[in-house]
Amino acid sequence: MNAVTAHIKWIMLVSGALTCTMVYAAVAPQAALHGTFGETLDGPLAEVVVRNWGALVTLIGLMLIWGAFDPPVRSLVLAVAGASKLVFAGLVLAHGGRYLSQGAGIAIAIDLLWVVLFAWYLLSARAARA
Repeated sequence: MNAVTAHIKWIMLVSGALTCTMVYAAVAPQAALHGTFGETLDGPLAEVVVRNWGALVTLIGLMLIWGAFDPPVRSLVLAVAGASKLVFAGLVLAHGGRYLSQGAGIAIAIDLLWVVLFAWYLLSARAARA
């Protein structure tokens, strides 16, 4: 058993807890946008979209916490969370370095670390089943 497999519960709990901090976007959308991207959006539609984004990201965090305690759903949860984090990173990086000096740069670095750990676990679990 490798270190990631041995500690996946704690990896998922820490990742889930950090991911849940995006509830901030659901509560204070303009502040979250400014802190993450250094910019804000105006208007009621922006409020709805950013609050929804914060809620969805928070749900991913809650799924990670759930998966930490429920091994049968772990692979699905890790695949969904990893895909979500890759999409976020890809969308931000599609704008070049524009947002990398903001909070988004830190979020991408941390999210990509989680993706590597999730993939490592998924590949190790698959190899163990074979």
